Amino acid sequence: MASTDDAAQSIVSHAEASITEDAVTAAARERAVDSGAGAVTPAVGALLSVLARLTGAKAVVEVGTGAGVSGLWLLAGMREDGVLTTIDVEPEYQRLAKQAFTEAGVGASRTRLIGGRAQEVLTRLADESYDLVFIDAAPADQPQFVAEGVRLLRAGGAIVVHRAALGGRAGDASANDAEVSAVREAARLIAEDERFTPVLVPLGDGLLAAARD
Repeated sequence: MASTDDAAQSIVSHAEASITEDAVTAAARERAVDSGAGAVTPAVGALLSVLARLTGAKAVVEVGTGAGVSGLWLLAGMREDGVLTTIDVEPEYQRLAKQAFTEAGVGASRTRLIGGRAQEVLTRLADESYDLVFIDAAPADQPQFVAEGVRLLRAGGAIVVHRAALGGRAGDASANDAEVSAVREAARLIAEDERFTPVLVPLGDGLLAAARD
Protein backbone atom coordinates (compact mmCIF):
# COMPACT_ATOMS: atom_id res chain seq x y z
CA MET A 1 0.00 0.00 0.00
CA ALA A 2 1.32 3.46 -0.92
CA SER A 3 2.23 5.83 1.88
CA THR A 4 0.09 8.88 2.54
CA ASP A 5 2.79 11.12 1.04
CA ASP A 6 3.00 8.95 -2.08
CA ALA A 7 -0.77 8.97 -2.48
CA ALA A 8 -0.91 12.75 -2.10
CA GLN A 9 1.84 13.21 -4.68
CA SER A 10 0.04 10.86 -7.04
CA ILE A 11 -3.11 12.97 -6.79
CA VAL A 12 -1.16 16.17 -7.49
CA SER A 13 0.61 14.57 -10.45
CA HIS A 14 -2.73 13.42 -11.84
CA ALA A 15 -4.19 16.91 -11.38
CA GLU A 16 -1.29 18.46 -13.28
CA ALA A 17 -1.39 15.87 -16.07
CA SER A 18 -5.12 16.43 -16.57
CA ILE A 19 -4.58 20.00 -17.77
CA THR A 20 -3.67 20.66 -21.41
CA GLU A 21 -2.39 24.16 -22.16
CA ASP A 22 -2.93 25.81 -25.51
CA ALA A 23 0.01 26.62 -27.78
CA VAL A 24 0.24 30.26 -26.69
CA THR A 25 0.38 29.39 -22.99
CA ALA A 26 2.87 26.59 -23.64
CA ALA A 27 5.12 29.02 -25.53
CA ALA A 28 4.84 31.55 -22.71
CA ARG A 29 5.81 28.81 -20.26
CA GLU A 30 8.92 28.00 -22.31
CA ARG A 31 9.93 31.66 -22.29
CA ALA A 32 9.35 31.77 -18.54
CA VAL A 33 11.76 28.88 -18.06
CA ASP A 34 14.35 30.36 -20.41
CA SER A 35 14.22 33.78 -18.74
CA GLY A 36 14.16 32.50 -15.17
CA ALA A 37 10.81 34.18 -14.56
CA GLY A 38 9.17 31.03 -13.27
CA ALA A 39 5.50 30.23 -13.80
CA VAL A 40 2.54 28.68 -12.04
CA THR A 41 1.91 25.03 -12.85
CA PRO A 42 -0.89 24.14 -15.30
CA ALA A 43 -3.20 22.99 -12.48
CA VAL A 44 -2.60 26.20 -10.53
CA GLY A 45 -3.31 28.19 -13.68
CA ALA A 46 -6.53 26.30 -14.28
CA LEU A 47 -7.64 26.95 -10.71
CA LEU A 48 -6.92 30.67 -11.13
CA SER A 49 -9.10 30.67 -14.24
CA VAL A 50 -11.91 28.90 -12.37
CA LEU A 51 -11.73 31.38 -9.49
CA ALA A 52 -11.81 34.31 -11.91
CA ARG A 53 -14.89 32.83 -13.55
CA LEU A 54 -16.65 32.03 -10.27
CA THR A 55 -16.15 35.57 -8.98
CA GLY A 56 -17.27 37.07 -12.28
CA ALA A 57 -14.00 38.96 -12.23
CA LYS A 58 -13.95 42.20 -14.18
CA ALA A 59 -11.00 43.78 -12.36
CA VAL A 60 -8.03 41.64 -11.31
CA VAL A 61 -4.67 42.67 -9.89
CA GLU A 62 -1.66 40.38 -10.10
CA VAL A 63 1.55 40.84 -8.11
CA GLY A 64 4.32 39.19 -10.11
CA THR A 65 3.74 39.29 -13.87
CA GLY A 66 6.44 36.79 -14.75
CA ALA A 67 6.31 35.88 -18.44
CA GLY A 68 2.53 36.09 -18.54
CA VAL A 69 1.54 32.46 -17.90
CA SER A 70 -0.66 33.18 -14.89
CA GLY A 71 -1.99 36.28 -16.61
CA LEU A 72 -3.18 34.21 -19.56
CA TRP A 73 -4.99 31.83 -17.25
CA LEU A 74 -6.60 34.70 -15.33
CA LEU A 75 -7.72 36.44 -18.51
CA ALA A 76 -9.27 33.21 -19.77
CA GLY A 77 -11.59 33.15 -16.76
CA MET A 78 -12.35 36.86 -16.55
CA ARG A 79 -15.27 38.65 -18.15
CA GLU A 80 -14.72 39.67 -21.76
CA ASP A 81 -14.65 43.31 -20.70
CA GLY A 82 -12.37 42.60 -17.73
CA VAL A 83 -9.03 44.28 -17.14
CA LEU A 84 -5.95 42.60 -15.67
CA THR A 85 -3.59 44.92 -13.80
CA THR A 86 -0.26 43.14 -13.42
CA ILE A 87 2.79 44.41 -11.56
CA ASP A 88 6.44 43.42 -11.88
CA VAL A 89 9.74 45.14 -11.19
CA GLU A 90 11.49 43.34 -14.09
CA PRO A 91 11.00 45.12 -17.47
CA GLU A 92 12.04 41.99 -19.40
CA TYR A 93 9.35 39.91 -17.73
CA GLN A 94 6.73 42.46 -18.62
CA ARG A 95 7.96 42.51 -22.21
CA LEU A 96 7.56 38.74 -22.36
CA ALA A 97 4.10 38.95 -20.80
CA LYS A 98 3.02 41.58 -23.31
CA GLN A 99 4.23 39.26 -26.08
CA ALA A 100 2.15 36.42 -24.64
CA PHE A 101 -0.96 38.57 -24.35
CA THR A 102 -0.56 39.79 -27.94
CA GLU A 103 -0.10 36.24 -29.23
CA ALA A 104 -3.28 35.24 -27.39
CA GLY A 105 -5.22 38.00 -29.13
CA VAL A 106 -5.87 39.90 -25.89
CA GLY A 107 -6.78 43.48 -26.66
CA ALA A 108 -4.50 46.19 -25.30
CA SER A 109 -7.39 47.66 -23.32
CA ARG A 110 -7.71 44.44 -21.30
CA THR A 111 -4.28 44.58 -19.69
CA ARG A 112 -2.49 47.20 -17.65
CA LEU A 113 1.17 46.33 -17.13
CA ILE A 114 2.79 48.40 -14.39
CA GLY A 115 6.55 48.34 -13.90
CA GLY A 116 7.85 48.97 -10.41
CA ARG A 117 8.02 47.63 -6.89
CA ALA A 118 4.67 46.19 -5.86
CA GLN A 119 5.22 47.58 -2.35
CA GLU A 120 4.85 51.05 -3.87
CA VAL A 121 2.39 50.38 -6.69
CA LEU A 122 -0.24 48.64 -4.56
CA THR A 123 -0.57 51.62 -2.24
CA ARG A 124 -1.71 53.70 -5.21
CA LEU A 125 -4.59 51.39 -6.12
CA ALA A 126 -8.09 52.19 -4.89
CA ASP A 127 -9.81 50.46 -1.98
CA GLU A 128 -12.37 47.73 -2.76
CA SER A 129 -11.87 48.07 -6.53
CA TYR A 130 -10.87 44.52 -7.49
CA ASP A 131 -12.70 41.22 -7.76
CA LEU A 132 -9.61 39.03 -7.49
CA VAL A 133 -6.08 39.61 -6.18
CA PHE A 134 -3.34 37.14 -7.09
CA ILE A 135 -0.03 37.32 -5.23
CA ASP A 136 2.93 35.47 -6.72
CA ALA A 137 5.91 37.11 -5.08
CA ALA A 138 8.80 36.50 -2.70
CA PRO A 139 7.54 34.79 0.47
CA ALA A 140 9.12 37.47 2.65
CA ASP A 141 6.81 40.06 1.10
CA GLN A 142 3.58 38.09 1.49
CA PRO A 143 2.34 39.74 4.70
CA GLN A 144 2.56 43.23 3.22
CA PHE A 145 1.01 42.17 -0.07
CA VAL A 146 -1.80 40.30 1.68
CA ALA A 147 -2.60 43.36 3.79
CA GLU A 148 -2.79 45.50 0.66
CA GLY A 149 -4.72 42.83 -1.23
CA VAL A 150 -7.36 42.61 1.47
CA ARG A 151 -7.81 46.37 1.22
CA LEU A 152 -8.22 46.21 -2.55
CA LEU A 153 -10.88 43.48 -2.61
CA ARG A 154 -14.55 44.10 -3.16
CA ALA A 155 -17.12 42.13 -1.20
CA GLY A 156 -17.56 38.75 -2.88
CA GLY A 157 -14.03 38.80 -4.25
CA ALA A 158 -11.14 36.41 -3.67
CA ILE A 159 -7.49 36.71 -2.74
CA VAL A 160 -5.05 34.01 -3.86
CA VAL A 161 -1.48 33.59 -2.61
CA HIS A 162 1.00 31.36 -4.45
CA ARG A 163 3.95 29.72 -2.65
CA ALA A 164 1.85 29.52 0.50
CA ALA A 165 3.26 26.19 1.68
CA LEU A 166 6.94 26.48 0.66
CA GLY A 167 7.09 22.85 -0.35
CA GLY A 168 5.70 21.80 3.02
CA ARG A 169 8.09 23.84 5.15
CA ALA A 170 5.30 26.15 6.30
CA GLY A 171 3.65 23.19 7.99
CA ASP A 172 6.83 21.92 9.64
CA ALA A 173 6.70 22.89 13.31
CA SER A 174 10.50 22.79 13.52
CA ALA A 175 10.95 25.32 10.70
CA ASN A 176 11.17 28.94 11.80
CA ASP A 177 13.31 30.76 9.24
CA ALA A 178 12.34 34.18 7.90
CA GLU A 179 10.51 32.87 4.83
CA VAL A 180 8.44 30.39 6.81
CA SER A 181 7.59 33.03 9.41
CA ALA A 182 6.45 35.45 6.70
CA VAL A 183 4.26 32.86 4.97
CA ARG A 184 2.65 31.91 8.27
CA GLU A 185 2.03 35.57 9.08
CA ALA A 186 0.34 36.10 5.72
CA ALA A 187 -1.92 33.10 6.34
CA ARG A 188 -2.69 34.36 9.85
CA LEU A 189 -3.75 37.77 8.53
CA ILE A 190 -6.35 36.10 6.34
CA ALA A 191 -7.45 33.48 8.88
CA GLU A 192 -8.09 36.09 11.57
CA ASP A 193 -10.14 38.35 9.29
CA GLU A 194 -13.75 37.28 9.86
CA ARG A 195 -14.75 38.46 6.39
CA PHE A 196 -12.72 35.70 4.73
CA THR A 197 -13.15 31.95 4.27
CA PRO A 198 -9.71 30.50 3.43
CA VAL A 199 -8.50 27.18 2.05
CA LEU A 200 -4.97 25.91 1.41
CA VAL A 201 -4.79 23.92 -1.83
CA PRO A 202 -1.85 21.50 -2.25
CA LEU A 203 -0.98 22.49 -5.82
CA GLY A 204 2.23 24.07 -7.03
CA ASP A 205 4.11 25.34 -4.00
CA GLY A 206 0.86 25.65 -2.08
CA LEU A 207 -2.01 27.94 -3.02
CA LEU A 208 -3.88 29.86 -0.33
CA ALA A 209 -7.26 31.06 -1.57
CA ALA A 210 -9.81 33.02 0.45
CA ALA A 211 -13.25 34.33 -0.45
CA ARG A 212 -14.46 37.59 1.04
CA ASP A 213 -18.03 37.81 2.33
